[in-house]
Amino acid sequence: MPSLKEIKTRIASVQSTRKITSAMKMVASSKLHHAQTAIQNMLPYENMLEHILKSFLVSMHDAQTPYDEERQEIKHVALIVFSSNSSLCGGYNANVIRMMQNAVDEYTKKGVEDILVYPIGRKVMEKAKKLGYHVAGDFVELADKPSAAPCAKIAEELASKFAKHELDKVEMIYHHFKSAGTQILTRSTFLPIDLSTEKIGSNNDRDLSSNQVTAKAQAYLREHGQSEDRQDQEVKPLNDDFIVEPDLESVLSVLIPKQLNLMVYTALLDSNASEHAARMVAMQTATDNADEILKELKLQYNKSRQAAITSEMLDIVGGSVNN
Repeated sequence: MPSLKEIKTRIASVQSTRKITSAMKMVASSKLHHAQTAIQNMLPYENMLEHILKSFLVSMHDAQTPYDEERQEIKHVALIVFSSNSSLCGGYNANVIRMMQNAVDEYTKKGVEDILVYPIGRKVMEKAKKLGYHVAGDFVELADKPSAAPCAKIAEELASKFAKHELDKVEMIYHHFKSAGTQILTRSTFLPIDLSTEKIGSNNDRDLSSNQVTAKAQAYLREHGQSEDRQDQEVKPLNDDFIVEPDLESVLSVLIPKQLNLMVYTALLDSNASEHAARMVAMQTATDNADEILKELKLQYNKSRQAAITSEMLDIVGGSVNN
């Protein structure tokens, strides 16, 4: 049984640790407030722009871009992986790293050897280098200080490589911030632009006679638009709500890069808010555990102290009886 001095020393140690975890929880809570405000302000804009872009692409059946081209054979892959620079945030970094490894293993089994990793955050960068992955660069500062300009450079670089067929597919791995207690680990396709995610119509399908527009209907038009009964007629888009000025190519040249930039920046804000939320929960859990340990130690200290007092009283009584 430990002595009273040892128990008292441990109580002081746990109290000191509790002060640290409590302070870190308050700091994470303050940072979460700012990060949550940033992502809540950005998400509606990004979602609406994505909705407009995809609606536009699927409604204009003659809109051909190099960014929504599905490659038949995938040989070159890039992964944008978001983590934090510091630890003490529960399983936040471990989950991201695990999904990155699973993605790499999945592509390796398919015969893909050229896998390029864009690690945003010190934790994922260190792990990627340790595992021998091909790392594209150093983006450590971006994890602590989210900025739109570096995200735009990353998006432009990836879009350029994809258009030049240097990359066949690009994916993002990050945590989507849903609430302070819930962060959803997400693996989404960055390029090619996935038109099937457009939520229009029932089950992303449509009756070709309706006024709604989906990717499946436009694929049908591309395949059957030059049928015999339409050879002498101009194929008209299903949705005539879009007026394109000055021309389709100019609009897409502005709209698509802006959307790609926003996708990276939004994922970064999502990841940043999720990191602070995970750290806040982890520090709150550590503080609660410290409180439980303190209760047990104080109870043990009181029992040991009472036992020592009882033993001294028995010694005194026994000595007086002998005398």
